[in-house]
Amino acid sequence: MSLSPSPADAARTPHLRVRTQELADPGDLVSLVPAGRPAEDVMSWVRRGEGLVAWGRAASIATSGDERFADAESWWDALVAAADVEDEVALPGSGLVAFGSFSFRNSSDEGSALVVPEMVVGRRGGRAWLTTINRTSDRLPDVTPALAPTGVEARDGALTPAQWRSAVSDAIEMIRTGRIGKVVLARDEIHVADADIDPRWLLTRLAARYRDTWAFAVDGLVGATPELLVRSEKGLVTSRVLAGTIRRAGAGASSEEQDLALAASLARSSKDLEEHEYAVRSVEAALRPHCSSMNVPDAPFVLNLPNVLHLATDVSGALAGGASSLTLAASLHPSAAVCGTPTNEAALVIDELEHMDRGRYAGPVGWIDAAGDGEWGIALRSGQIDIENPCRIRLFAGCGIVAGSDPVSEVAESVAKLSPMREALRDD
Repeated sequence: MSLSPSPADAARTPHLRVRTQELADPGDLVSLVPAGRPAEDVMSWVRRGEGLVAWGRAASIATSGDERFADAESWWDALVAAADVEDEVALPGSGLVAFGSFSFRNSSDEGSALVVPEMVVGRRGGRAWLTTINRTSDRLPDVTPALAPTGVEARDGALTPAQWRSAVSDAIEMIRTGRIGKVVLARDEIHVADADIDPRWLLTRLAARYRDTWAFAVDGLVGATPELLVRSEKGLVTSRVLAGTIRRAGAGASSEEQDLALAASLARSSKDLEEHEYAVRSVEAALRPHCSSMNVPDAPFVLNLPNVLHLATDVSGALAGGASSLTLAASLHPSAAVCGTPTNEAALVIDELEHMDRGRYAGPVGWIDAAGDGEWGIALRSGQIDIENPCRIRLFAGCGIVAGSDPVSEVAESVAKLSPMREALRDD
């Protein structure tokens, strides 16, 4: 991180007054977010009841293009240098923090954002805290239950399921002819409700059902990602790689035995192991220049989620320099888990076959603190609430395609990956 802003930057940089104080256990974090906030001013990063929720907007920056990460980090460095911080908790995520969401592609029409909220509530390891930014009141707002969306109707996105299946077939042919080794193809769905969609409802549903994922919200992007792009804390870095997926058995007396059989099948699947190996090696290559040592397991484990099973590998390392969590996220993006191999050619294939702008889907999403530590996930299992028309949300799902992929199976996998957000939109 830079040592200090230039005089010109300092003149434009807001002076933030930040106070973090210990808080008695506040209960469910997501339920603390007040009603009536626009979707873009609701923020969350919660897993297993711990993490951060926030609301309001004390400062923010919108960036785009090739330098979107660097521009956001320069702004953040200047903001940190100018801030007056009183932090009696001194844990990762206390003090001054910003939440960020970045576009998948450099050329995306949808920009990226780094947002400093007005209020943050955090919980970690049995301790809770409240951070206020440029506020005189430290009173938590009254809790108002979120309302379920009503009258939700689903529409096809850029491609119908049949058209997307055809795109998968085209991708397999490109792989078999040697143009690429792997590509990740995504598709979208549009859902429209009768009234503005409350992000708190989505977060409540996602955080309760998918506790092993990170339930996130930043600038209208809401989801539950199982994939930790990078965590940086006190010189240690971790990245969870997911690639290779199978849908779980349905409910029933024999479902546990069926899931065990499916997990064993996934762990032996040459197609899924090949896809996973591409993703692990791309993460290792991106992190190695920043690390003095690394640990890359020889084989993946099977991660169990309520709707699917994933092959997963946790890659870790010791940082060799002062790279921030945002710098590391920028170095890792896009990994083979969300783009393909080789990266540049896979990105061209995505442009040819998807017929859509992914926006922030599959881009980095997470938070950073004043020390540069933070957690960034990949924006999977997510939906973008339309800021101009908050009744509308665009859902996304993607699948890794390799030579052994089957188009019909990939459509089924995409449906499984859409199900968390589809379920979150329902009132049942």
